[in-house]
Amino acid sequence: MKREKKSKQKSHSLISAVIVTLVLLIGLSLLLYPTAADYINSLDYKKNIEDYQREVQKLDDSARRQMLAAAHEYNTELLKHSARIGELSAEQRSEYESLLDPTGNGMMGYIEIKKAGIYLPVYHGTEESVLQAGIGHIEGSSLPVGGIGTHTILSGHTGLPSSKLFSNIDQLKIGDTFELHILGEVLTYKTESTTVVLPEEAENQEIDSERDLCTLMTCTPYGINSHRLLVTGVRIETPAERLPDKKEPIEKIPAPMPIALWAVIIALPLLLVAVTVVVILKKRRRK
Repeated sequence: MKREKKSKQKSHSLISAVIVTLVLLIGLSLLLYPTAADYINSLDYKKNIEDYQREVQKLDDSARRQMLAAAHEYNTELLKHSARIGELSAEQRSEYESLLDPTGNGMMGYIEIKKAGIYLPVYHGTEESVLQAGIGHIEGSSLPVGGIGTHTILSGHTGLPSSKLFSNIDQLKIGDTFELHILGEVLTYKTESTTVVLPEEAENQEIDSERDLCTLMTCTPYGINSHRLLVTGVRIETPAERLPDKKEPIEKIPAPMPIALWAVIIALPLLLVAVTVVVILKKRRRK
């Protein structure tokens, strides 16, 4: 009888240890999910950007110049007709989607914000499928090729459980810079204002005929999303060291593994070892 009791106690002890371990693993997995998902998605963004760079590299100078010229012409016409943000006819939409699309998947280029650790592809439109895959260009705003009399507006999600996207653009302060990489060109913008507005006010971002502007837009406050954060930059000259290197056209996009992910990868084996040691010690004491 005593042996049976001891056997049952050992069995219960082992089951309890397994349950505790599983609960801890599930808890850690839930805590880790946003970090791990964001890291995995960042690898996907990185691949898409590098694929885009390769396609641009394949273009001869004549084809690249023609694509840029068509985009500039579109922006000139946009300024003349004062198109409303987000409102395009079927014909206008068809023309819009045909421009700045070297890869054929709607990717115009990518945005780089070093201060916020952002390297994200930029696509035509702001459908949900686009905003899940990267940053969307708002229809009716200027195409992101720069030039006086243009105002490009880019929109991205904040607070997705699977990806940070534009969650960190609130780190940008007046004077900070961000870059657009379009068809081998680097357009640098210097932040001149950060404002919080109502959603309907975010639609009133007009083109200034005498300036070259780019506005980054996302929802705020975090998790509530009742307003829109607008970060507006004015075009400045790109520093020589940031200009594309013709000898090395594929820029390496960083995707470092987050410290939290490393910590969990190291902590999990240690946790399992600790639980095993505790179970073994309990068994010895009962003997």
